[in-house]
Amino acid sequence: MTSIMRGVRVLEVAAWTFVPAAGAILADWGADVLKVEHPETGDPQRGLATLGVLPGGGKSVSFMMQGPNRGKRSVAINIATDDGREVLYRLAETSDVFLTSYLPSVRERLRIDVDDIRARNEKIIYVRGHGQGAKGPERDKGGFDGASYWARGGVADTLTPPGAPQLVGARPGIGDVMGGLNLAGGISAALFSRERTGEGTVVDASLLNTAMWQLQTDIAMTSEFGLDDIVRFQGDGKVANPLVGNYRTKDDRWVFLNIMQSDRFWADFCRHLGRVDMVDDERFRDASARAEHSEACLHEIADTFASRTLSEWRDALATMQGVWAPVQRVPELRNDEQVIANGYLSRVTDADGSELDLVGAPVQFNEQPHELRPAPEHGQHTDEVLLELGCSWDEIVALKVSGAVG
Repeated sequence: MTSIMRGVRVLEVAAWTFVPAAGAILADWGADVLKVEHPETGDPQRGLATLGVLPGGGKSVSFMMQGPNRGKRSVAINIATDDGREVLYRLAETSDVFLTSYLPSVRERLRIDVDDIRARNEKIIYVRGHGQGAKGPERDKGGFDGASYWARGGVADTLTPPGAPQLVGARPGIGDVMGGLNLAGGISAALFSRERTGEGTVVDASLLNTAMWQLQTDIAMTSEFGLDDIVRFQGDGKVANPLVGNYRTKDDRWVFLNIMQSDRFWADFCRHLGRVDMVDDERFRDASARAEHSEACLHEIADTFASRTLSEWRDALATMQGVWAPVQRVPELRNDEQVIANGYLSRVTDADGSELDLVGAPVQFNEQPHELRPAPEHGQHTDEVLLELGCSWDEIVALKVSGAVG
């Protein structure tokens, strides 16, 4: 495995998924990520057992904890105490990156804000994850991805069809993991800058900005055309290109066509569809004709797709030149030949012996898949890290007795 971040130490004072997801990506890339947790409570996400209970009342796996925390070392420090904060400062002296999700008021109260950490390591890269951003009247307001990304960021409304009785619901951590990826990219850029300039930078990313980044085309469209709402693509009725959209199969599955250059691929598409009669049909002979007669074209294509199962269409379309994809269900991803060939999934065994599949960071180096390790147990590496810091066993015992570390 290519550990592109080997030798980089990240000091993470963060909880939940968004900011820790950035640390997980850096750990996948080979960084030594020290996750600082309170000695008694730890990351609050450790308590979300309801999201990890397996069907049938069997053993539980903390899925929400494993994903954003795999490969890290957990150090239990009470940074609200003077002794615990001093341990944190000493760790900051040996770290390249300080990564936090704490709100400004909390960072100020705990004395772990930019100036506090930079007083002990002026070149450290200080990284902050926000709900709404580092500035503005809500800079000190918390945010989860369901609120800041999915709801406020416009994603829920954009993905909900008109007339739907309810908004489309978010999947767990869907905005958090994208925001974490943004932070990891920012950290990488900041490390590169420090190599060139010798100076550390402050890196900020927010869940709100992450949503806007993903919806930037919609935002630009509404701005350019003065629209009060986005253009919603329904996949039925009159459309500009019938070769872009979802089509239901005989077994109630779906095929998605993404053939943007419809004239270039029209004849090949018809042959793979088994409808050579459509190639020279005057109604469908080119993109303009298909747009004019889109309802008829959609009807012909839809009826044809409804005549075979998804499995049959996988075989029939395997050699088609235009871009298409089966609409897969999550469990099917494990058997996707591209997922297997590229090593996108790793089977990990946690401390309780439970096995689960974890997705590696979505960037690989030298074509090498990531070798993932499970998330640490609460405080698992406290003694190990303190010994590396130069503490004696007597000092470690004294810190434990005082409650500074766990």
